[in-house]
Amino acid sequence: MQQVVALAASQPIFLSLPAPDTEVMSNVVWGRFEDVFTPAFWAAQAWMDSSHTDGNFSLGRSLAEELVACLLGGHGAPAEVGLAAFQRVATHLREHGPTLSHATAIDLLSRPLAVNGRWVRYRFANTRARYLVGSLQALPHIQESELDDTELRNRLCALPGIGLKTASWIVRNQRGSDQVAILDVHIMRAGIMMGVFEKGSSPARGYLGLEARFLTFCRAVGVRPSQMDAVMWRTMRNVGPILMGILIPSSNSRSNALTYSEGDSDVGRRRRRR
Repeated sequence: MQQVVALAASQPIFLSLPAPDTEVMSNVVWGRFEDVFTPAFWAAQAWMDSSHTDGNFSLGRSLAEELVACLLGGHGAPAEVGLAAFQRVATHLREHGPTLSHATAIDLLSRPLAVNGRWVRYRFANTRARYLVGSLQALPHIQESELDDTELRNRLCALPGIGLKTASWIVRNQRGSDQVAILDVHIMRAGIMMGVFEKGSSPARGYLGLEARFLTFCRAVGVRPSQMDAVMWRTMRNVGPILMGILIPSSNSRSNALTYSEGDSDVGRRRRRR
């Protein structure tokens, strides 16, 4: 047994985890919580994170806005740029109605965005504009209240520009769902390091099987998948390649160069953001 100690409201709180050599799932051991990127490390990080977060993942005020945020935030768009583009489009939708013309969408995405004190351009403005227009036009035909989380995810996958990862992201944000997983590059890297995913695994070649493995892992360590996903994404995104090499020497790492192609079927591009 190993015990994690943290402070909450200036008071010590404790988490007990199994011994490091205990299996958390087949061929995956807990490891030590003080060793980065082990199952025990992630369980401890998620436990500490839960003490000061409310579990609200929404970026928008509605399913339509969540769709806009996730569609613009993935496939090569850095987080800050995607968020700035979403805010511009969401403001327009709130003022002018729930749909966009193609010309308006192009205009909104083509104009420079203010990000961290500088002006930047949104990549793939033409393609994303087309996806936005088509998806927002089709979205009213989806009766959200009649669908469970996986059914909603599957219906969203039929919309232009939306694959399993983006659809899962929308559902997780909109509903705080623990029935789906957002398998972006950060989650894949963390999973491969632990052995939850095999080296070379790619969402493009079996998203649902990998998702099932991730959900099983989260249940085994006693953490909500939605929360584990958020903690992994935030942590892995902030660990650059130099620090990664220091934390995980190549001789001890399952993989010293973890990359994979875009998991969504609709756009096969590597990206830096969900």
